[in-house]
Amino acid sequence: METKALALLMDISTWTDFKQKTWNYIVDPANWTVWLIIAVKVLIIYIGGRIANAITRRAVSHMVQEREKSPLKFDQRRTKTIGRLVGNLISYTINFFVIILVLSQFGFNLAPILAGAGVLGLAIGFGAQSLVKDVITGFFIIFEDQFAVGDVVQTGNFKGTVEEIGIRVTRIRSWTGEIHIIPNGLITQVTNFSTHNSLAVVDVTVAYEADLAKALAVTKETVHRVYESCDAIVKEPSVLGVQAVTSAEVTIRVTAECRPNGQGEAMRVLNLELMQALNEHGLKKIG
Repeated sequence: METKALALLMDISTWTDFKQKTWNYIVDPANWTVWLIIAVKVLIIYIGGRIANAITRRAVSHMVQEREKSPLKFDQRRTKTIGRLVGNLISYTINFFVIILVLSQFGFNLAPILAGAGVLGLAIGFGAQSLVKDVITGFFIIFEDQFAVGDVVQTGNFKGTVEEIGIRVTRIRSWTGEIHIIPNGLITQVTNFSTHNSLAVVDVTVAYEADLAKALAVTKETVHRVYESCDAIVKEPSVLGVQAVTSAEVTIRVTAECRPNGQGEAMRVLNLELMQALNEHGLKKIG
């Protein structure tokens, strides 16, 4: 019992001593001066990092704009994408050095930290093969120009507009607004809808008893009118003729060459205009 009481008294004494030392440290003006200097240095480092990030991003943006204005022919899609990737790489590098400098203000020795980072990097390299794969695939996506920021693509079950190609992941925004974040290493097959003209295919039906010659004439007149008013269509649509026949109706097929990813808009306009025109001439239903 006496031993337990003695141990308790020692614990109380130790705790009291700790509190007293802590309080003395806090109220000591010299310590306040040291911490104030450290805080000012950390703030300066942080602001310097932010300024460096802003300057480098502005410089990269300026270089991209100058290349776009160049009389030499550059792929603007690729130029913008590479510019964004370079900006991200520089930003990550600056942030790394900001963290190292902040740690140094708190008394950390930089040499062991950097050496340890190298050893840790090797260990992570063996254990993070998927990360390395993501990074390498990201570079190949850009330099092979598979797709770029602003392109409409489909990979797997995801289809949408490329918002960003990062070092590790690609962000794709669907037409309904969702952002799909896909590791670059998982992008094995891609369909790019933005590199070449697309083809809109529209099938319209008329009644089996309808005057087929008149139906074809109305269809040709209508698609010509749509071509002159719809910016998505780049070439006069073709009326291919009868595509299918049933006991109730005849199907007429129309095709139109469109700007990249413009077939959706063209199909909607063609369907609406053809339906209205054929209805006005009484060709959709007889009797």
